[in-house]
Amino acid sequence: MEHYPHPRLGWLGTGRMGVAMSERLLDAGEKLTVWNRTRAKTAPLADKGAEVADTIGELTEHADIVFVVVTASADLLEVVTGPAGLLHGGANGHRPAVIVDFSTVSAEASAQASTAAAEAGVAFLAAPVSGNPDMVAEGRAAIVASGTAEAFERVRPYLDKIAPTVTYTGPGQTSLLVKLCHNLMLGMVTQSLVEVTALAEKGGVSRADFIDFINGSVLGSTVTRHKGRALAERDYTPTVTTTMLRKDFDLGLAAARALEVPMPLGAMVQQLIQTAIAHGHGESDYASLFELAARAAGLDHAEHGA
Repeated sequence: MEHYPHPRLGWLGTGRMGVAMSERLLDAGEKLTVWNRTRAKTAPLADKGAEVADTIGELTEHADIVFVVVTASADLLEVVTGPAGLLHGGANGHRPAVIVDFSTVSAEASAQASTAAAEAGVAFLAAPVSGNPDMVAEGRAAIVASGTAEAFERVRPYLDKIAPTVTYTGPGQTSLLVKLCHNLMLGMVTQSLVEVTALAEKGGVSRADFIDFINGSVLGSTVTRHKGRALAERDYTPTVTTTMLRKDFDLGLAAARALEVPMPLGAMVQQLIQTAIAHGHGESDYASLFELAARAAGLDHAEHGA
């Protein structure tokens, strides 16, 4: 592995996920300069010693590698290629050497940002993350990255401090397809769990007892443990909202169509996600899919919603 001088690190985007991930770097002893559109959201990081930039331009003046966590494709293009974006540079003309995008966005938007970065002499890695903020904080997240091998090797030491599992899938935007496949499977597994939980409850088994059995069986997993707890308690405090999962299903099924891959199960779950949103569960955790299954099963508590 080639050795580089220790770079200055920047972080753009300090929502719940961005804070959890950047705190992993701060806790590992790294120094960070951070920026967020709403400055107040940088407070937890400032309390841990991070410097707070007033503008993206100021962030670029103090960072050789910038990590990005935003919600949507349009946001990524704005903060990377926009008139006040990372590629515009700071007042001193400095641009980052590498941009690492942790967001789950469309491959088209990622490719557009990557192309613009290359034209500006900046390396770009697409590096979406598996895991919610709690899992990141617990050190149980996973990162899948794609882009140039040189850029990946340069940032790998920092990725390793954020997540115990880091996978490189080659050039381009292949990591985004991997993440979309992951999220499609996440939704399909959760839908399976809510259906069988409703069946068990309708037959007289408590949700908590059923989930305990599943978690101790060959089917037990991180998903069944986290979502099973939400089902047992009917607590839909969001880690990932149903609306956010719909975005991933829209992107994933669009990729499937472009590649001519039929996904009948994925398409059905997409419509159930849409139904949950129509029933008012858009900003709830996507475990609220259970409410639809319970209502369809005629369970009395479902009549009153979540």
